[in-house]
Amino acid sequence: MPTPNQPHILLITTDQLRKDVLGCYGGAAVRTPHIDAIAAREGGTRFDRAYTASPLCLPARCSMLTGLFPHNSRAYSNFRLCPLDPKLPNLYNQLQRAGYTTAHFGKCHYTPAPYDDARPEATIDRENVEDYTLNLGLNHLDLLNGKSNSVWFWNDYSRELDAAGYLAAYREQMWKKQENRRIFPFPAPDHWHPDAWISRKAVEYINTHNHNTPQFLWVSLCGPHFPFDAPESYYSRVDMQKLPPLIYKDGEFDQSKIQSAAFHGGDSRFPVVEGRIWAPDRACKNYSDDFWNQLRQAYLANVALIDDGVGSIIASARAVLGENLLIFFTTDHGEMLGNHRLWGKNGCAYEDVLNVPLLAQFPGQSKNIPQHSNALVRLTDLLPTCLTVAGAPIPQLTDGRDLRQSLTDGGHPYILAESEGLLTISDGRYKYTQCRRPPDLELCEAYDLLTDPHEFNNVINTPSLAPQISQLRSTLLSAFMNDLLN
Repeated sequence: MPTPNQPHILLITTDQLRKDVLGCYGGAAVRTPHIDAIAAREGGTRFDRAYTASPLCLPARCSMLTGLFPHNSRAYSNFRLCPLDPKLPNLYNQLQRAGYTTAHFGKCHYTPAPYDDARPEATIDRENVEDYTLNLGLNHLDLLNGKSNSVWFWNDYSRELDAAGYLAAYREQMWKKQENRRIFPFPAPDHWHPDAWISRKAVEYINTHNHNTPQFLWVSLCGPHFPFDAPESYYSRVDMQKLPPLIYKDGEFDQSKIQSAAFHGGDSRFPVVEGRIWAPDRACKNYSDDFWNQLRQAYLANVALIDDGVGSIIASARAVLGENLLIFFTTDHGEMLGNHRLWGKNGCAYEDVLNVPLLAQFPGQSKNIPQHSNALVRLTDLLPTCLTVAGAPIPQLTDGRDLRQSLTDGGHPYILAESEGLLTISDGRYKYTQCRRPPDLELCEAYDLLTDPHEFNNVINTPSLAPQISQLRSTLLSAFMNDLLN
């Protein structure tokens, strides 16, 4: 049964957001005052070393929901038939058991989409994703399962957009992939943009529903993930003079690296970043500087739109639910956004993708919460933190811990990220990545993040670093062996 002290919980996530575009992490080209305010308020904190469990949407999101690494949840790929098992303990069903009413607005992506079924001339039906998602432990769902997904397959958003007369125009732009290279202004009024719709649905729910039980609200915005489709009116919010220079090094992909094929073109048997698909001659090195500026302006314009939505959501939550409110803001993974002259995230173990923003606002504990933390934390920590705050038991198998504990002891000894055929481990200084494609294709990378923070030089074969790399491999093996023994 619920207790009077259980706080409401508001989890706001985005899709493919770089932390360094936010003002609170040093971004200057676009203002994000509402997001920044989460950590700036008393009781708020900014985690500087928070890491996703995967550079792909489905496994990253399932890890947040379950508190498990992909190899433990078995939801490890966007592309293979590996939906999340509804029987696993997750944020929805565990909080529901603790007396919470659970609601989700926006993107879920807990089951792979049948990408091969999508076609440009129509939006089509697919298996009942709504019923599957509700069965995970939800009382309420407004589904918009990603920008592209919403023009491929019917969901709550695409039905409403179609009724308003704008779905056909959005679908047409979405399928002009080679012509627009995934950059175009949203072809409908601003308030119909996916992120504006999600924010509106969340605010409507907060303002109109009876909240006589503690609430768990997950607002899952689907930008600034490609296509880069911000409304044109938001472009002026980006100060192009304050764009940081692209981070890359001439010749860095002349060595053996996982994304060498994405940069140069050619062999694509290893997972290659999505930007390569629409690059001239399928080589990201052929994108012009003008293209990178267009991409970044559209991306940051979407961030501005997201910030507006976050402001309206939090304002409504505080007005209706009061101050006994736990707030989290994060993302599933990052985006290369031109660094290393790549865009996308698939197959990327770069810090650009794995090191994500995480802001928290804890209720009633302001004196004990530092405003920023260098603790090494994981997004798998969201589940045990929320359950602990709610007074609910932690599942026996978890790959997370209460974030408040990490604020006092420095966090995890290592982070782990994985997706299909890709595995990364880091102790905060040294990083090791292994990428394998059967039957015998394999590439390994290693970096010293202290001396090479931008990961230009693959030091996998550097003799002086052999002990550190060996230790990471040993830790990785131990982590998997421990999971096999549990």
